[in-house]
Amino acid sequence: MDRELDSTAFEVSENTALVCVDHEQYQKLITPQLVDLKYKVHVGLYEDDVLLKIRTYSYEVIAVYENFKGTTLDTNPILQKLVVEPAAQRREQFVVLLSHRYATNDSLSAFVHSVDRIVNIADLANFNHVLRRGMTEHRQMYHFFQSTLKTVQAM
Repeated sequence: MDRELDSTAFEVSENTALVCVDHEQYQKLITPQLVDLKYKVHVGLYEDDVLLKIRTYSYEVIAVYENFKGTTLDTNPILQKLVVEPAAQRREQFVVLLSHRYATNDSLSAFVHSVDRIVNIADLANFNHVLRRGMTEHRQMYHFFQSTLKTVQAM
């Protein structure tokens, strides 16, 4: 794999992304778009590898394929791990579910599955546009909360 896409460590100031997609064609659509958006990308191909990376690194964006390694939304171990993370850590992540079943930007389904955005597989060519818009909305939504939290912690 290209060294730029999956090096072993991140610099503190780098934008980071984890792509949990075991379908090679989908990976090839998503990864270059994240690199174009200036993200340093790790690709997780196996459950143990992904769970170790989530424990080891702090990712800003995590893209998870709903059928990773033949799982379903209810049995996907990556989504199950992300749901139980501490709230402070989870607020710093933007989780994107790659789905065959749900429409892109389906907010209700995203809420039900505890993810920040859904991208339908048919829309993977537009992944970067959906991600940028979603990240902007996410920052706007949490801006007041984050600034209040910093003020309270400084007291």
